[in-house]
Amino acid sequence: MDIFNMFRSNKDTVRSHSGPNVSAAAQSGSHITAPALTNNTITGNVHIIHNAPDFTLYRPPSEKTQTSATRSVIVKYKTWICSEYQCVTEYNSRPGEHVRMSERYTQPLILQRHRDQKENEEEICSSGERFQQVLSSRSSEDSVLLNSLFDPDGHGISPSAVILQGNSGNGKSFTVQKIMMDWASGDLYKERFDIVFHLKCKEVNRIPGTKSLVEILSYSCSLTSDQISQMLQHSPEKVLFIIDGFDELRLTEGIYHMSPNTDLPQKAPPVAILCDLLRGRILRESFLLVTSRSTATDTLSELLKGPQSFSEIIGFSERGVEEYFQKFFQNEEHFRKAYTLVKTNETLITACSIPVVCWIICTTIQERFKLGADITRGLETTTSIYVDFVFTLLKHHCQAQSVPTLLRSLGQLAERGMLEQQVLFDEQSVNEMVSDLSGSPFLCKFLFKRGIHQETMFSFMHLSFQEFFTALYYVLLDEEESQRKLTELLLIEGRPMISPPRLAAVVQFAFGLLNKDVRHTLKKHGLVVCPKTQAHLKEWILETLQCHMYSRIVLFFLHCLYELHEDDFVKEAVEAWEKIDAYSALLRRTDCWALLYCSQCCQSIKELSLFDCRLSSEKLSMILPALLKFKEVTLTPEDPSDSDLAELINTLARGQTLSSQHVDVSVLQHIPKFKNCSVRSLDLSFNEALSSICIETSGQAVSLRSLSLTFPRSEQVSIYWTRLFQKIYQGDSDAMKSVLYSFSKLKKMKMTVDCLTKMWSVWSLQIMQNCPSLTELTIDADFLLEEGIKILQRSNTRPACIMKFHGFICNKQSQKCSRNEQQSCNQAVKIHLNSQGFSMEKLQKPLFWN
Repeated sequence: MDIFNMFRSNKDTVRSHSGPNVSAAAQSGSHITAPALTNNTITGNVHIIHNAPDFTLYRPPSEKTQTSATRSVIVKYKTWICSEYQCVTEYNSRPGEHVRMSERYTQPLILQRHRDQKENEEEICSSGERFQQVLSSRSSEDSVLLNSLFDPDGHGISPSAVILQGNSGNGKSFTVQKIMMDWASGDLYKERFDIVFHLKCKEVNRIPGTKSLVEILSYSCSLTSDQISQMLQHSPEKVLFIIDGFDELRLTEGIYHMSPNTDLPQKAPPVAILCDLLRGRILRESFLLVTSRSTATDTLSELLKGPQSFSEIIGFSERGVEEYFQKFFQNEEHFRKAYTLVKTNETLITACSIPVVCWIICTTIQERFKLGADITRGLETTTSIYVDFVFTLLKHHCQAQSVPTLLRSLGQLAERGMLEQQVLFDEQSVNEMVSDLSGSPFLCKFLFKRGIHQETMFSFMHLSFQEFFTALYYVLLDEEESQRKLTELLLIEGRPMISPPRLAAVVQFAFGLLNKDVRHTLKKHGLVVCPKTQAHLKEWILETLQCHMYSRIVLFFLHCLYELHEDDFVKEAVEAWEKIDAYSALLRRTDCWALLYCSQCCQSIKELSLFDCRLSSEKLSMILPALLKFKEVTLTPEDPSDSDLAELINTLARGQTLSSQHVDVSVLQHIPKFKNCSVRSLDLSFNEALSSICIETSGQAVSLRSLSLTFPRSEQVSIYWTRLFQKIYQGDSDAMKSVLYSFSKLKKMKMTVDCLTKMWSVWSLQIMQNCPSLTELTIDADFLLEEGIKILQRSNTRPACIMKFHGFICNKQSQKCSRNEQQSCNQAVKIHLNSQGFSMEKLQKPLFWN
């Protein structure tokens, strides 16, 4: 028999235990002498005389039983892992401090595919709600859970090696810790892997001398070398190696030229041993999960054995951010306040998709809770959060290099992209500016298909980080160069700007970098902002605010002042502002935040106009405290509820500090089918003694058009405005009368009706008699019907009380008009009613009729 014809290469079958698969069949009594093979399927009565070192005969798991001693070792190992991995040491933890993993870990969004150029650009450039929509679409389409990382692909091929890519701070190491914990607890890969080892490349770099794989593993776990060796040889196809941080592995050119290490006991430099494990030269049957930043993924893929699969952690979805906040704060009230606060900031809620940013923000808010500070006054500035993020990554995720040099090169790259409106950079451009790509945690690397070729592109984590690094570059330049570049930013064709600059976010970050606390943080890292750069920007904004501005440019300046966050300077700038007019600008939640901060720095401001600014109920609620600072306010809220307007009135009455204030509110109803507001407009006036409110109703049920009420300022807080609005809208005059009776300190009342009917005359007299504090009641009517006048003629009022009626009457003796038809018979009159009785004065007919 030709023995070589008895071997069939099984290229079309790939099993989870991987490796070349060879089937051999022998007749009874025959012998086979063949090269050393792995994963052999033998049929017939065959005796294996020798199996070469490092090659293990494959047997189905059912045929491989663990000894009781082995099981005992694994149980103890799992117990050790549960103890070691159950807690997390955070970046700011002091010796002995830690938190439980369950209080922090949140499943990130993991995609099991590469994204194309359009998808990457969409994620980089979108923010706020649009960004969350983009992530939600990814989540619904391609996201996977940890237990499916080793599942077969669409062709039925199970991977032997999984690449888990993620940007710095996206939670790769945390996810690895979670995998280890869940495996040891029996919640993950229970049937798939008997043993899981965790190797951190950063620690492998520090292991001295030459070591075998077993010795390297003993550095990072509780098992002895003998125990490790026994497990690896017993069932290597049930072993998972998790290699964390491949991008941190110190690979040298010599690694690729070293003799391969194939034997388990063989010793070599630890990095070389690890590379041979990745290649599959050692323990080919084992499985690998390797984490890496995108900048090293292509190198890893070339080195790694197959079959491979690719997954990427792209951060938290909106639901993930909310879950993280909930776990962090534990206290439901604190969680709600913190999450609501951050959700109002489109830039920060976008950045929160990066888990480290989430942690920084939560930690900052938690400190404010501990100090008893009012977090509703706003979070730290966006710039300060970005500065904390940058220096956290530089400290914990950046390989040794000069910080000023790195930041300058990143700034130059960022500036080029901003000026050329570019968020993806080709490899040549990046290499020209950033000398050590592997050492920079702020750049992401992408491989895109271009026909039959691949193209390597880079980007910052998000457009907002590109804007931040551009601003940082500008303010850290020398005095002359810094002022030149900033001046170019702030001028358009040599003239002062009349709309926000194209690089508005860069300017806002520049102001944020002038903040005293931010400059202190920069200085600790050897970075100094020139004092003349500070003076230059402050002088520019003071001069520009003297000009009349409106719309988006107003919001832009509010953000600049908010990011600067220096109360005294903000007070000087805003109080010199004649009028804050954001006419027709799309008011975002971040704009409300900036307006709130700037107003709270001041005692009083002249005028605020938010006409046609998409002022939703949520945004109206956000800016209520700010409204107390303006003497004149114009608002056009969209589809507010009656309770929203009631809260507006009560807030202004309760917190009033100005000697006088006038607020004009015109309600915009965009959803007529779901009308939830009974009011068309409000006109509010406050002085030191009295408060007046004019309610124009949107109801059609009765002829009442408007109702004006005047109270002592202290009285308004106790009034149930919502009920009054609803009764006016419903046309329920009896119920409305009952509500007005409850106003114990009502001073004056004025109404506008279509016609003074008998009902309205009786109604007004009852109001006068049952509201003892009322001293004046005025009714303006288009027409005064005779039936209503006759009631008044037979009546009088309480002492020190007066009633006035204005309108038209018909002078005809018969067939009198029932409404004002602008006929010659119609006469304008004024009726007076007091304790002495009734009087009527005829007025000269107006030249133009209303």
